[in-house]
Amino acid sequence: MYDLIVVGGGPGGMTAALYSLRSGIKVLILEKENFGGQIAISPRLENYPSIKEISGMEFSNNLFEQVTGLGAEFNLEDVESITKTGDVFNVKTNYQTYQARAVILATGVEHRHMGIAREEELIGKGVSYCATCDGAFYKGQDVVVIGDANSALQYAIMLSNYCNSVKVCTLFDKWFADQYLVNQMLAKKNISFEHNLSLVSFDGEKELDGLTFKNTKTNEIKKIKCSGCFIAIGQIPKNDRFANLVDLDKGYIVTNEFMETKTKGLYAVGDCRKKDVRQVVTALNDGAIAAVYAAKYLG
Repeated sequence: MYDLIVVGGGPGGMTAALYSLRSGIKVLILEKENFGGQIAISPRLENYPSIKEISGMEFSNNLFEQVTGLGAEFNLEDVESITKTGDVFNVKTNYQTYQARAVILATGVEHRHMGIAREEELIGKGVSYCATCDGAFYKGQDVVVIGDANSALQYAIMLSNYCNSVKVCTLFDKWFADQYLVNQMLAKKNISFEHNLSLVSFDGEKELDGLTFKNTKTNEIKKIKCSGCFIAIGQIPKNDRFANLVDLDKGYIVTNEFMETKTKGLYAVGDCRKKDVRQVVTALNDGAIAAVYAAKYLG
């Protein structure tokens, strides 16, 4: 029996564990893949208060060592379901079932991938899913954004401020973004776009140096040279497994300002919850708040 189980080992989850451990709470963190979450694969983390620049991996390792140094237990297991019996949560993983008096969900989201060969290999070597995180690394270079909705156009507008050129490639022949973003994009002289393009391949040996597309109407093959490719075709929250205990809005967990879900003793933090700003620093904020109120709940 644990006082608290944290589901997810990203920045939000580990911060929740950190604050909980400081309160003398017995904590188990369950993570299905790698500790640090998505930020761990980012080449550099910037715009973080007091740290000018650090690799995502180093940041994640530092946080991991800090939390384990305080006594947190970690297991690499995938949580499949959670039920509550009385005041006890039963957390079932792909290996076994754990029990805890409180649970913090920090499962994040997954960026929707293109599903094209070499995509995973080139992540951090030209392929990115976050212009906010990685865009500044392509200052003065030519980049491509793939996507046709708000996130893609926001990426393009942001990147145009420091990239030489930005080309937006869409699968369909229309925009699914808000009109004001379309207008902003069209006003940028160094942004161009092309519709009806389906990605065929990521080009380059050790690093990305271009993309190959096929026009869905003419079947013409088009090659575009670029140093960076920013993929913005949506994110996938995977919270349906918790729907018995939480309210979901478009797949995201609904909480109040204290990170509380509709089930007493169950909290959600970071990208998996319904929120407008998804950044490392906001995940840490969520984790700290959830830990404080979980400690109050546990008494």
